[in-house]
Amino acid sequence: MKYLAAAFDYDGTLASDGRVFPSTVAALKRLKESGRKVLMVTGREIDDLLRVFPEVEMFDLVVAENGALIYDPATKKEQKLTEDCSEDLLAALKKRDVKPINHGRCIISTWEPFHQATIDAIKELGLELQIIFNKGSVMVLPSGVNKGTGLIAACEQMGLSPHNVIGGGDAENDHAFMSLCQVAVAVSNALPAVKERADLVTTRDHGAGIEEMIDMLLKDEFANCKMTRHDQLLGKNLEGAEVKFAALGTNILIAGPSGSGKSNATLGILDTLAQADYQFCLIDPEGDYEAFGNSVVLGDAKRSPSADEVMQLLKNPQSNAIVNLLGLKLEDRPAFFSALFPRLQEMRGDFGRPHYIVIDEAHHIFPKDWQPAESFVPHQLKGLITITVHPTTVSPVILKDLDFLLTIGEEPESTVRNLAEVAGYKMPKLKRTKLGKGQSLVWCPRTGDAPQVVELELSNIERRRHRRKYAEGYLGEERSFYFTGPHKLKLRAQNLITFSQLANGVDDATWLYHLKRHEYSKWFKEIIKDDTLAEVARGVEDSENISTEEGKQRVLNAIEERYTLPVESK
Repeated sequence: MKYLAAAFDYDGTLASDGRVFPSTVAALKRLKESGRKVLMVTGREIDDLLRVFPEVEMFDLVVAENGALIYDPATKKEQKLTEDCSEDLLAALKKRDVKPINHGRCIISTWEPFHQATIDAIKELGLELQIIFNKGSVMVLPSGVNKGTGLIAACEQMGLSPHNVIGGGDAENDHAFMSLCQVAVAVSNALPAVKERADLVTTRDHGAGIEEMIDMLLKDEFANCKMTRHDQLLGKNLEGAEVKFAALGTNILIAGPSGSGKSNATLGILDTLAQADYQFCLIDPEGDYEAFGNSVVLGDAKRSPSADEVMQLLKNPQSNAIVNLLGLKLEDRPAFFSALFPRLQEMRGDFGRPHYIVIDEAHHIFPKDWQPAESFVPHQLKGLITITVHPTTVSPVILKDLDFLLTIGEEPESTVRNLAEVAGYKMPKLKRTKLGKGQSLVWCPRTGDAPQVVELELSNIERRRHRRKYAEGYLGEERSFYFTGPHKLKLRAQNLITFSQLANGVDDATWLYHLKRHEYSKWFKEIIKDDTLAEVARGVEDSENISTEEGKQRVLNAIEERYTLPVESK
């Protein structure tokens, strides 16, 4: 079971005109009975939600107030994830005759067209707040708080990764949490922008669409739906086309002689996975991965690790484990792994992770004559990366369910041929291949396609890390962008996502104030370190022939194109 939880928006998704139909409630109960967790992620205040939806008790957790509050229906306890809503702002809005005004523990909300009066009140008070729009609703929250941050906090409480969660929504404010989920589902009544970014769009609207989604999940976990949004990069072939692998459940074998670059290829894949927050546990017999910075090393040449400390470390979804077996005798290593492996599989059953189990020197752990125990289930070996000198030294049980073979070193075509013979794959067309540095002959045994030479673009990993940081991270007060404008606002953008949200809400005078001073291009160039984005902004700043709105959209579109992963059409 890959997807252990589902998270749903309320209004416009589960509910139509504030009401959830009995058939949708029944579908949610079926989902719960399957052993999965069920979460709600809503913009509503918790008191209002409890009033309109008494069945909330079936949910494991509720993320309310657009990510500002977590409510546990079982204990009725609340956990605020940010400060209380501003009493000063409430008073200022009432003074400006803004109606209606609603507020919860942390959120203040009203409706368009009172967004401008709200912005004016925020700037007058000098508050560091953001405005989030949702189908005409105007929500005020502290900067950086959204449904995505709320979902992450809820997942941490349950020990889950968002990569094992399915998300369903319909409106602008749902982007933040749906983008984090492994599968994003838009109901048919969703806004066009939400549908464009979703992995799946239901044929029915509101709760009926969610019922449709739940039926698909319970049937086969979307096995027949092609979803590529989270695919990870291996490299590019000689024609320049990207070669990617599915982020969940892919089996990869990396083969080649000693010193050929197997460790570097493995590190590239692991770095890519770590940057995308997929958890791994690497069994390292020879201490080759001690310097890898995205993990914790357990054990060394003098001390063997214990299975207990490995499992304790992996309880944190953000932690990756490298299990150094140098302290164990060679003949004792298979027994160590045989004791650890069932516990890793049990954790996978409960929490869906570690997403990858990585075995270096796999011929020692899974030798040619290795056979699984009677209790072994084939799907337990999904999400497995094995590294070896030669496939013929590894058990055929491991080899028969490969998605990718990466061969490195001299005569890679011989490795492909030997794998096909040992594991019973159809022999592909082969020709003599000479690989350059950083190249691999990549074969997908189950597709029937011919192997191709792939340049492993490990340098892209550092660029991706930076992009993620600037898009979603926390740049700090001195490096943030501040919308002040002629009104002396104090709206802080701590990353590019917040910058886009604030830019959409500020008035034209504020936008033009910074535009005329070339402050956008300067920030993109000096702080974000993106010359291309800075060029786009500079072009808008220097142009006298485009409207304010068109210029703003050019900048915001450039941010979206460069810092939001594209979703292929379904």
